[in-house]
Amino acid sequence: MSRDLNLFPEDEIGNVLWEMQQAGEDLSREREIEFSVLFPSQELALKFGQLLLENNQKLSFCPFEANPDFPWEITAYPQMPANYFSINGYQELLETSSAPLHGKFDGVYFVKP
Repeated sequence: MSRDLNLFPEDEIGNVLWEMQQAGEDLSREREIEFSVLFPSQELALKFGQLLLENNQKLSFCPFEANPDFPWEITAYPQMPANYFSINGYQELLETSSAPLHGKFDGVYFVKP
């Protein structure tokens, strides 16, 4: 099967989705996907967490010791199909909404269903 670059672009997300699809995973099945955003202060992280909670998002909040400039992490856990457009769209939404709070997007992590 040849890779459709519209569905599986050659970037980090597209590569992971392509590997999942090649392994036989059903990408249309909704699953929890983790999106992490780092913040320079606890106060800013909590403000972002409140914004997510007001929009009915499941999240976690914890210290992030690996980056002293951004020592607080909020991770959102939306349920969605594993497709590039949903994942990329949610990432862009988090980046846009965390920017006024000095948030730094840290990555997407796929949880096996």
